[in-house]
Amino acid sequence: MKRTAKAHWSGSIKEGKGELTTQSEILNHTNYSFKTRFTGEEKGTNPEELLAAAHAGCFTMAVSFALTGKGLDPTSLDTEATVSMDGAGITGVHLSITGNVPGISAEEFEAVTKEAEKNCLISKVLALPISSEAHLVS
Repeated sequence: MKRTAKAHWSGSIKEGKGELTTQSEILNHTNYSFKTRFTGEEKGTNPEELLAAAHAGCFTMAVSFALTGKGLDPTSLDTEATVSMDGAGITGVHLSITGNVPGISAEEFEAVTKEAEKNCLISKVLALPISSEAHLVS
């Protein structure tokens, strides 16, 4: 399996603009620029936001996979991924998941999420600190 995305850029770093298009075209000529990345003055996306989305999606699917393997059927799983940065680059990712999963205790849910934190494909490819927290609702 291979997945692709394309980036196009025109102009200088601060005044230029780019477009991102994914293989599925869910992103199709989506704006990204210095302003969307660093100042928020323009509507569009940025690499760190896309990394957060990819990690949230991967982690949530990994939790669902693990729960299904235990014979549990989650009603809902909602994850927020926060990518932290400093002047040197990305310093970590924090994953916060809230799940409605009948038949599991909060301790079991947290154990499943900790395994998913380590084992989702995006977590494995990142060489930086990753943390998570789990909230079980009923």
